[in-house]
Amino acid sequence: MKLITFVLAGGRVDELGVFTLTRPKSAVPFGGMYRIIDFPLSNLSHSGIDIVGILSQYNPSELIAHIGSGIHWDIAGRGKGIKMLPPYKGVRASDWYRGTADAVYQNLSFINEHSPDYVLIISGDHIYNMDYNDIINFHIEKNAELTIGFVKVPSKEGYRFGMADIGSDGALADYQEKPEKTKYEWASLTIYVFKTDVLIQALKKNAREKSHEFGRDIIPALMKENAKVYGYKFNGYWGYTKTIEEYFATNMDLLGEDPKINLASWGVKTNIYGRYNHDLPPSMFASTADVEDALLGRGCVIRGKVSHSVLGYNVVVEKGALVKDSIVMSDCIIGEGTVIENAIIDENVRIGKNSVIGEKKITCIGKDVVIPDTIRIGAGCVVWPFTRENAFKEKNIAPGTTVGGEEI
Repeated sequence: MKLITFVLAGGRVDELGVFTLTRPKSAVPFGGMYRIIDFPLSNLSHSGIDIVGILSQYNPSELIAHIGSGIHWDIAGRGKGIKMLPPYKGVRASDWYRGTADAVYQNLSFINEHSPDYVLIISGDHIYNMDYNDIINFHIEKNAELTIGFVKVPSKEGYRFGMADIGSDGALADYQEKPEKTKYEWASLTIYVFKTDVLIQALKKNAREKSHEFGRDIIPALMKENAKVYGYKFNGYWGYTKTIEEYFATNMDLLGEDPKINLASWGVKTNIYGRYNHDLPPSMFASTADVEDALLGRGCVIRGKVSHSVLGYNVVVEKGALVKDSIVMSDCIIGEGTVIENAIIDENVRIGKNSVIGEKKITCIGKDVVIPDTIRIGAGCVVWPFTRENAFKEKNIAPGTTVGGEEI
């Protein structure tokens, strides 16, 4: 049995706002030292799946630099490897990827190169721990043409997902793509196992259509043809991280005495030689430091207080500062006496002294921002990437305000 994998990693996801203006969602930092794509790549590594194509499109430079040769996930060497598959521009603009199905269709040569029996297609931007051999073996046992991974969600959330009615034998009785209302509770994980010939035939048929998505087009077409479509029920943790609130909550699931996301037992791998962690010393805690229930990357210098928060690499929290219920990504400096609460702060942000950032609703600060001293930024505010001190015209930024916003 031979299998290859496509990882869908090119989407931006508008709901994550300033954090995906300069990178795809799959490359967004997560958990202090990781990026979101590290989780599905680690799953592939632990599952022994070692022929992988990464379908990238939107602002892929950070993603490409992070993945490199694939050696950090042990997916490199003779007969195995990770291959970046960006769209190639031909004579027509339509040669760019027009959807998830079109992305795979444009790379049929990758399938033909390896001649697999099965093709696994997964999203590169979800947080979960899965042995893909379980769904693959389920697919083979059922002699299915397509098997889809599902997780249980409240039916009221069904409008956000592909929802299914799964029979007692695992066969799909019905599938609805993002229905306005549904009674079903099983949501698609965007994990698909195809028989190769079925996938190729479905993609070639779909290429003649105007829409090219697996959930919206390929799955309903196969259901209409009475193909053997099955649903595999996954009962583990799943972090969707599509909205600011979900991204924040999933990071917070790393904390506590018994975290929902156990990085050690999951065996999550990452690029340990990336620009944020190469040759950094252990974090340093001054005599004035007070740290509780926090996750910190290497190279941090803590002189203030950090409570129930996730910090990336090389973060400085000065004396008298407080970081509470927040996410601070790598290479940030929190000035003396500044209070950060319910905020997400992107990489390379400088915040001056005696400022207050955030309150009850999550405040979002984009990357490469400089905030001057004694600024108060209210709840639910957004500061665009690359905003500088002169953009802060007032000392008090009202809740819900957007600062900056020049085109990047």
